[in-house]
Amino acid sequence: MTLNAIALRHVHFEDLGVLEPLLQARGYTVRHVDAAVEDLPVADALAADLLVVLGGPMGAFDEPRYPFLARELELVRARLANRAPTLGICLGAQLIARALGANVYPMAGGPEIGFGALTLTDQGQRSALAGLRDTPVLHWHGDQFDIPAGAIRLAGTAAGPNQAFEYGDSVLGLQFHLEADLGNFEHWLVGHACELARAGIDPAALRARAPAVQADLRGAARAVFNDWLDRIVCSNTES
Repeated sequence: MTLNAIALRHVHFEDLGVLEPLLQARGYTVRHVDAAVEDLPVADALAADLLVVLGGPMGAFDEPRYPFLARELELVRARLANRAPTLGICLGAQLIARALGANVYPMAGGPEIGFGALTLTDQGQRSALAGLRDTPVLHWHGDQFDIPAGAIRLAGTAAGPNQAFEYGDSVLGLQFHLEADLGNFEHWLVGHACELARAGIDPAALRARAPAVQADLRGAARAVFNDWLDRIVCSNTES
């Protein structure tokens, strides 16, 4: 059986990364939709077996400046109402949190950018995130979300205590970039050059760190995403 996945993309280099070949190996056809300029009908969003809402430089409440976000929220709310499998990454997770009534706001200590391990909650250790163990993940965000009512907090860091949540059996929100393909990391450093400069972060330090974590992070990402997708299949079979 052919499955289909739609990825809502906000900037070109923040794509599905290592998740795309994994989905293709599992029988998914993958379509990237550029959220700012392409109109995705609600019916098409609901028909997808998986919707992935990717990261971006704007905020979850920025629709006065970026009106397309209002439409994107409509799509996310439709998926949530139908309990359809949905993965949110960074901005995507913030949009899911907002759609579920939670607040999203700037981090008090400034942006969290760099590689660092997560602290998993007890529930997180029993979730698909258990595959991360002590693997450093890529953090690149200036906002954070509260955990929505009815959702389960899975992970945090010292800088941002709410790094991941699950809502029901088929919705996962990740503040960090587990999908990032570090083989293309230079695109991130160039694309976010202004943000790095404002934060006083030297891209050379990030560039030097990436090769040391690349292999472990890629393996951990595959383990987490495969586990989560397996859980979705089981949940859909049981329902």
